[in-house]
Formats: sequence, structure tokens, C-alpha cells
Amino acid sequence: MTIRSYTPADDESIITLLRLNMPKYFAQEEEQDLKDYFANHIDRYFVVEDNGNIIGSGGINITNNGKNAALSWDIIHPDYQGKGIGSQLTQHRLDVIKTIKSIENISVRTSQLVYKFYEKFDFVLQEIVKDYWADGIDMYRMEIM
Repeated sequence: MTIRSYTPADDESIITLLRLNMPKYFAQEEEQDLKDYFANHIDRYFVVEDNGNIIGSGGINITNNGKNAALSWDIIHPDYQGKGIGSQLTQHRLDVIKTIKSIENISVRTSQLVYKFYEKFDFVLQEIVKDYWADGIDMYRMEIM
């Protein structure tokens, strides 16, 4: 397994990962949001490969003049969930963030289905917005304190 920087050639493989995680973790309407992210909002994004196949992805977005870092668009192939892939990808991104001296705050927006995962990395729940992503998929905003 390797973690490498994203390239636009990865788009279709990542969209496939997203679809494999619908409707449990992502709503259908989020596919267009992800495409928009790739076209307009991507900052630093990474993919996880196993034998040349993309099995996971996730990004970092830097905002507020370099003071805030947010984990974004974490997606793991269902066959690889629960096997430490997400943990390795999250730790990789946190390690990258630690090299950016201006960062004062690290956050993630996730759902009620995944927020416990981020608690393992010392993220603390700050806000819940019901049905934010879609009906039945709430937004949990978390920060490392």
C-alpha cells in the first residue's frame, strides 16, 4: 500500500469509490459536489493505492490565510474499511499539516456514521447540523483542541 499525491487522472477511480459508498456514507447529490471540488476547490489531495488500484483518498484544505487546515473528502473502498487504511491516510495528512508552521486549527466535517473514527485522532465534536449532507446524513464538525 502506498499513499501518493492526487493527479486529475485519478478522478474517475475516486468517483467510483464514492459511488461504492452510496447511499450509506454519501448521498447521490454529493457526486457533483466532489466533481466541483476537483475542478475548483482542491488544495492538497492524496490517494491510497494497493497493487496499482486506488482504494482510498482524502484531502487537506488550507484556509484563513494559512491558519486553518481541514481534512476533506475521505473515501475508502468498502472492501478495505476497518483495515487501517483510513487511519494511515488520516495520519499521513495530519503529518503533512504539522509541517505547515502557520496552521493554528485543524478541523473535519463528517457524519454521525464516522465521527467516532476521528475521535481516535483527538478531534472533538463542536457542532451537529441535522440532515446537512442529505436526509438522514448529519454534519458533525470536529476540531483538534
